Amino acid sequence: MTTFTRLGSANAYDTALSNIMNRQSSLSSLQENLTSGKKVVRASDDPTGAAQAERAITRLARIETDLRALQSQRNAITQAEGTLGDVTDAMQNFRELVASAGNASHTAQERKSIADQLSGYRDQIFALANRKDTNGLPLFSALGSALAPFVGPQGLPQDYTFAGQPGQVSSSEVSIPYALDGDSAFMHLPARDGVFNVTLATVVAPVHPLGTTGVTLTNPSLVSGSAYTISIAGVDTTTVPGTTTVTYNIAENPNVSGPFSGSASYLSNTAANIAVTAIPGLSVNITGAPVVGDTIALDPRPSVFSVLDDAIRDIGNAVDGNAAIQAVGQALHNVDVGMARISSARGQAGDLLNRADRISANQEKRSIQVEGDRSLAEDLDMIKGVSDFQNQQTGYQAALQSYAQVQKLSLFNYIS
Repeated sequence: MTTFTRLGSANAYDTALSNIMNRQSSLSSLQENLTSGKKVVRASDDPTGAAQAERAITRLARIETDLRALQSQRNAITQAEGTLGDVTDAMQNFRELVASAGNASHTAQERKSIADQLSGYRDQIFALANRKDTNGLPLFSALGSALAPFVGPQGLPQDYTFAGQPGQVSSSEVSIPYALDGDSAFMHLPARDGVFNVTLATVVAPVHPLGTTGVTLTNPSLVSGSAYTISIAGVDTTTVPGTTTVTYNIAENPNVSGPFSGSASYLSNTAANIAVTAIPGLSVNITGAPVVGDTIALDPRPSVFSVLDDAIRDIGNAVDGNAAIQAVGQALHNVDVGMARISSARGQAGDLLNRADRISANQEKRSIQVEGDRSLAEDLDMIKGVSDFQNQQTGYQAALQSYAQVQKLSLFNYIS
């Protein structure tokens, strides 16, 4: 008895063909991953990984934007710090020239020539204070100002003004200010700086010329910012033999808590050195030999530029060596106060640049970390990718060979 077996090859064909197509699709996907270097080419590959990679890319873009802004801010503060260095150099040159004007051998014409040179330094310093950055914005605009933060000279009492909002923009976790507080660097406050210009009006030329020291702060909380006029009311040389007693009155303008008065004594055969302490929060010494009718005016100076103008005027108008020495002494005292304010502002600029360096380093570390997160979520492990591709390629070749064998199972091939 002969047995016949029916060969159902259609199902085998379909199965083999489906296996080939699936392996071809997987091989194509692995090849695409190898070509791009990513395991997530499209969101459908791994929705969670794609979302994590997208968030990481967004954070990287934000860090890059913050670093670009920080670089712009750093450039502006660097320029401001360099400008303050130029101001310090010009102030030092101004100071040296002022000191030279105290030479008693100078004539009035020579002092006027020195005053002209001082005017050149004053103009240079004023221009530096109004300098702009590469974007055309003032370097010392504080919280905001006009294109020229400093305006002047104007009429009294404020001969120079700051055309803006004083204060310093605060730094953040990723940024520093674009500008420094020019008001703090170049403008004066009586209670903070105690900058007063002292001018003398003498009745006669005594043996010991009248003079004063610079005004000093004794109690800033008591300083009102008013101007003061000290008038010598009496000079007594007879009550106590060998001793001269000077009485004085002090007028305050505008009047806050005055008027005031006081007295002091000194040896008659010496020059006076009278400490005037009746002015609230301030002290000044009167030197020389006061005479009844002499007056001493103390005027608060609102800015570094006012101090420079005072020095130029008083040195250029000094009628003799004694007047020049008084002008030089006042100028040196007040210029030193102004240079201290500028030095403080320059130190603040240095602190901001150090902060910018720290922010930049932190942002770069953060960028490396975020880039690692993105790579972990998105990038392909090339060793594993190559291995998977080779395995899939081997399976694909095996499927092709299997299909070729299945094709030989045709009944016609069997009959032949």
